[in-house]
Amino acid sequence: MEGGPTPVPGRPDPTRVESRPDPVESRPGPVEGRPDPTRVEGHPDPTRVEPPAPRWSGSAPVPPPPPRRRGWGESAEPTPVPPAPAASPEHQVPVDPWAGVDTGGWELNSAHFPALPPTLPYPATPHTLPYPVPALPPPGPPAARPPAPPVSPAPMVARPVSPPPVSHPPVAARPVSPPPRQAPPAPVRPPKQRRATAPPPATPPPGWQAPRGYVPVPVRRRRRWPWVLLLTVACCCGVPLWWAQPYSTQYPVNAALPEEVTGLQLRDDAQSQATVRQLEAEVRQENLLAEDTFAGVYGSSTGKLVTVFGSTGIRLSPESDAKAELTRLQERYQLEPGVPVETGVRGRYERCAVGRTDGDAVVVCTSVDHGSLATGVFTRLSVDDSGRLLDELRQQIITPKA
Repeated sequence: MEGGPTPVPGRPDPTRVESRPDPVESRPGPVEGRPDPTRVEGHPDPTRVEPPAPRWSGSAPVPPPPPRRRGWGESAEPTPVPPAPAASPEHQVPVDPWAGVDTGGWELNSAHFPALPPTLPYPATPHTLPYPVPALPPPGPPAARPPAPPVSPAPMVARPVSPPPVSHPPVAARPVSPPPRQAPPAPVRPPKQRRATAPPPATPPPGWQAPRGYVPVPVRRRRRWPWVLLLTVACCCGVPLWWAQPYSTQYPVNAALPEEVTGLQLRDDAQSQATVRQLEAEVRQENLLAEDTFAGVYGSSTGKLVTVFGSTGIRLSPESDAKAELTRLQERYQLEPGVPVETGVRGRYERCAVGRTDGDAVVVCTSVDHGSLATGVFTRLSVDDSGRLLDELRQQIITPKA
């Protein structure tokens, strides 16, 4: 007995499944020229297979790189791309990357860049010796030489012949480096402008007559003296000469006592000689640099007595020397303050003072210049008369040296 149920005649078999028509296959196809009745506008076709949508990568599309420009001197032929490496390096076949490329030289036929012109050789510079070439002796008569042995010709060797040069179109000139920058020229100094000279005097036209009573007055030309030059000469030469004039006229001098001066006689008695020696010793002691000393006693018939003494030698400050002389004689003659006396001579200073000696009134005057010193003691005379008499005495006693 089989495991399945037995079909009953007149009844449908419950185990049999009736085949149903495929809805897709049974769907009537579209008729040419008519719209598809099964297609709804605006809805996708369920039978159409759509391609898969691309995945979003988050980056914008990158344009392909531009073609690379060839460098200068690069070959125009493309470089062959080496084959992809094998799966294992042991079985990889070595490939020459320069196979099929012309590496014979730089002179390549290029369609874009013309070939360079042939380079011209530079002329060889002569060799210069660092030392002079010694003079060679004149050549003598040629000496007899032995005959040279015969030379066998060298064997001919075939050499490769280079192809003839190919003419190429001229190449554009290369950029040349600019010459070294030179310093700008110095600015030209403008010419010195001269003063405009006065125009020539206008002359009257021919036939012109001056009106009655007209007197022509000549125009005085203005003299242009070089004041700066004159002032410079005066300062450089005049000032030193003016300062040195008293020294040249007052030094050197000589001193000599005359026998008689304006009615006064030189006394030569013993007392006067002792006074003279004492005064000369005092003057020498006070003036160690003096060149000469002098002293004398004069008297008159009326009883006037004049004693004069002094020295000769260069003196730089006569005014201070005159004050120092009265200060030295102040204690001996009991002098009062001295007063200056005008001499009228530049570089000579004179001072007088009133004093007493042995109960009698005296006047002491001293006169000093750049070459001498003279002092006088006067009795029975006023200050003015004493100063005037001292000037007369020194004119007779002190004289310029010849």
